[in-house]
Amino acid sequence: MASFRKSLAVNFLSSSGATAVQFVVSLLVARILSPAEIGIYSIAVVLVNIAHVVRDFGVSTYLQREDDLTPGKVRSAIAVAYAIALFIAACVFIASGPVARYFGYPEIRPVMQILALSFAFIPFSSVALALLLREFDAGKIAIGTFWGTLAHTITCLGLAIAGFGAASLAWANLANILATGLAYVWLRPKAMTYVPRFREIGGVLRFGGGALFANLVRAANDAIPDVVLGKIGTARQVGLVSRANSTVHMFLYIAGSAMTFGSQTYLAQAHHARRPLEPLLHRALALVTGVGWPMLAVTAVAAQDVIVGLYGPKWIDAAPAITPLALMTAIELMFYYNSNAFNAIGRPIFASIPLAVTAVARIVIAISLFSGSIVSFAWSLMLATLVTAPVWLWLQRRYLGCGILNFAGALLPSALVSLVCTLVAWGALALIDRLGIAAPLVRLALLGGPIGLAWLGTLRLLGHPLYEELLIILKNIAPAPRWTKAAAEAAE
Repeated sequence: MASFRKSLAVNFLSSSGATAVQFVVSLLVARILSPAEIGIYSIAVVLVNIAHVVRDFGVSTYLQREDDLTPGKVRSAIAVAYAIALFIAACVFIASGPVARYFGYPEIRPVMQILALSFAFIPFSSVALALLLREFDAGKIAIGTFWGTLAHTITCLGLAIAGFGAASLAWANLANILATGLAYVWLRPKAMTYVPRFREIGGVLRFGGGALFANLVRAANDAIPDVVLGKIGTARQVGLVSRANSTVHMFLYIAGSAMTFGSQTYLAQAHHARRPLEPLLHRALALVTGVGWPMLAVTAVAAQDVIVGLYGPKWIDAAPAITPLALMTAIELMFYYNSNAFNAIGRPIFASIPLAVTAVARIVIAISLFSGSIVSFAWSLMLATLVTAPVWLWLQRRYLGCGILNFAGALLPSALVSLVCTLVAWGALALIDRLGIAAPLVRLALLGGPIGLAWLGTLRLLGHPLYEELLIILKNIAPAPRWTKAAAEAAE
């Protein structure tokens, strides 16, 4: 566990650092490009993300959870990855024209064509990354992340300033994939070769079939907001909702890689060893909601300051959508690890059931409630997610052994911490208003102190599992002096 925590810390530092850089880049790009240009890219990229799911075909998941992974199986997985990636690249390139005509934005076509080109190079990094995750080799993953982030940053800002518009984001994505792929050619595990083999693809295809369906449903579910709003609304509204959604998902962008690092392999090992998954899942759930829920609550309370402070006044119309999208994300965090758990027990298709319910609900509710404003659209997304919660609860109780009462008990401390942080944020903002401070970034900076103290104090008061983890991290960062250790040994 100590070794895993060390790898987790390395991964968190590298992934959060990369995400922080990309976040700063997104802030700069938001001030260079218009909401309509970002909306164009959002429409194109959500459609391409569905193609990414087919391209992966569950190969990465297969490599992380396979109990007896031989070199032959790895080469077979590479063969599947190569074949599907090239096929999907051709399909996306051909579809770029019809998609652009359907939405009525010609700018979508070149963006999709650039994104299609990236498919041909993804297998060079995806297979190596899956094997490094299986080995919990966070150091090599950090190096690959560094080079990919550097290439993305230089390309994105350079082309955006040069006037490439939405295409600058697509070229940056391609640069990231190329740089990461080249790095992993050097960093890949010693036993890995890029020479494909087709003798043992049966196991990959059998597992990949179930994983593919679940991942397709997930990708379609993620694409629905931009696709539906792109059709019944405008590109500007798509850009505004996309920006609001990325704001409430900021925590997942920053810590998402660390939160899922090795989780699939770890849960699969526990399953193969016939250990119960409920304690592992509930502790992980408590940790992720202990950070995520308070951040979402404060973001909703200070929505206008967050939007204007980060992106500038031209994005202020996105602020009203923050509250419903924050509630939606809070519900999603309750079931954050379920998909990985179903993959770990070899039942990836189960994750597709609640996602399919959400997808259908999003379409029906969005069309029914949309009044022409992004607020009505955002509330429809939240209600669709809420409708799906009972389905997740039943599946995790039936197949993961997670009782509803224990589940609620794991969430209660995080809910109380979030309530305290919300009240402190409201009170602090009221005081800031009375002081007449108007600058959004200054207001947010002043919020940080009281909310941080309230968060830490409530974690300690409630004995939240996250507080224990924080103490372990601090102990590793700043070990106790020798005289303290000697005194402890003498006392024993």
